[in-house]
Amino acid sequence: MGDGINDAPALRAADVGISVDTAVDIAKESADAILLEKNLLVLEEGVLEGRKVFANILKYVRMGASSNFGNMFSVLGASIFVPFLPMAPMQILTNNLLYDFSQVPIPTDHVDPEQIAKPRPWSMNEITRFILFIGPCSSVFDYTTYLMMLYVFNCWNPVHEWLFQTGWFVESLLTQTIIIHIIRTNRIPFLQSRASLPVVVTTIAIMIIGIALPFSPSPNPSTSPPCRTSTGPSSC
Repeated sequence: MGDGINDAPALRAADVGISVDTAVDIAKESADAILLEKNLLVLEEGVLEGRKVFANILKYVRMGASSNFGNMFSVLGASIFVPFLPMAPMQILTNNLLYDFSQVPIPTDHVDPEQIAKPRPWSMNEITRFILFIGPCSSVFDYTTYLMMLYVFNCWNPVHEWLFQTGWFVESLLTQTIIIHIIRTNRIPFLQSRASLPVVVTTIAIMIIGIALPFSPSPNPSTSPPCRTSTGPSSC
């Protein structure tokens, strides 16, 4: 830190040189940051805000990576014993789109005090461990849904392919959206740590849309889909 001519070499050599708006020109040119007022509390607020941004970035990385890993793990398992596509391509795209929308307000989310109490380094090992743990955990809900759709609703029959796909679409979207509130904090979600209002509103909106989509009208109701039999498609 400095504001005089003699401080210029030190400001240039420092990792982060800080000067003030009333400093000499050479000091301001050598500094990395210039304070518009002589108040070190501005630096504290800037550091804390930077840690909040970094914490929210980590949330987004964890959410996206763990969700994708869990979904691929679930698709791999379903493709082994289910005689049809576990989810239609359009449903996969819609699921990902809605899930991405639910993460849009993450930059506005609250950050727990312990997450900004000290600097947090970027650790790929920590992120990898998180993904390998949370990803398969989220797949537990998917496999539970598989068993229910297959043995309770008899979706082994290809005629019920649409029912299986719709059931997994709704379950996958709901669990992914709720897990956002678990991943965002190390505390007990909803009780010890609550998300910001935009995150909560978006979560509720996406869940309502996901539940309502299966009840929405067909884009072309005049055209009935072909019936399916055990030997393949046939006309009704």
